[in-house]
Amino acid sequence: MKMPSLSRKGVVLSMVAGMAVVSIQLASVGLVQAGIKGSKHDLGSGGTSQLGATASTTEVCVFCHTPHGSNTSAPVPLWNKSLSTASYTRYSSLNTTTLDGSEAPVGSVSLACLSCHDGSQAMDVMINAPGSDGYNAAGANFAGGVSMTGFPKLGADLSNDHPISIQYGGGGWKSTDGDGAAAATTLKDGSFKAGVKSTINSNPAWWIDTSVGTTNVRDKTDMVLYTRTLSGVVQPFVECASCHDPHNASTASATSVSFLRISNTGSAVCLACHDK
Repeated sequence: MKMPSLSRKGVVLSMVAGMAVVSIQLASVGLVQAGIKGSKHDLGSGGTSQLGATASTTEVCVFCHTPHGSNTSAPVPLWNKSLSTASYTRYSSLNTTTLDGSEAPVGSVSLACLSCHDGSQAMDVMINAPGSDGYNAAGANFAGGVSMTGFPKLGADLSNDHPISIQYGGGGWKSTDGDGAAAATTLKDGSFKAGVKSTINSNPAWWIDTSVGTTNVRDKTDMVLYTRTLSGVVQPFVECASCHDPHNASTASATSVSFLRISNTGSAVCLACHDK
């Protein structure tokens, strides 16, 4: 049976609709790229960090990621830096009576953040530098060893910073599911908001929904919890990237390089987890 052909008007409308979809897709890609390109985390010559003024490459991603020869000991994608070996002073050293969650050794994605932010190595240290013959398994300076001055330099004393590598919810959840991992039900400390538990790539995953994202879907605008094991229980932990997204410059201003997952207007970041 011969199908009816589209009228010229129908063809034009279809083409316009198709072009609109493509335009939206391209705009979305542009927004993603704009998150880090030109920001304080862009350490290339086009960035706004102090390294941007001295780096001899326009590459943006290379200072943290590499497509080849990455650091497989780092729990972040294709990490292109040596991990810090500093010994950290923890928040728990203050012996505050309100700290009822257990800490794990500083690790997970937080250790990757501290690769720069503890100041123990230069910002331009990388394993696989731009161009040929730039590979060094131990990591080497690319632009002469640029120290951190424009970024928040935390040092190894983390006692005056929000706890990281710590159980979420003041000690985690009261029970476990059939998979032996912490259940997303009742928290041991009721002053925290219960999170969402799901399975991603056959692994348990947790996050805290925010009003910005889609309910029960892990979005970049949610407070992401990171899976670790403590006392034999797989459970969610708060890490640096629970509140910060290193690729999101939209929450930063001329006087802030916070890279928060959502704007902290009205303490929205704090209140996403703390039920106050």
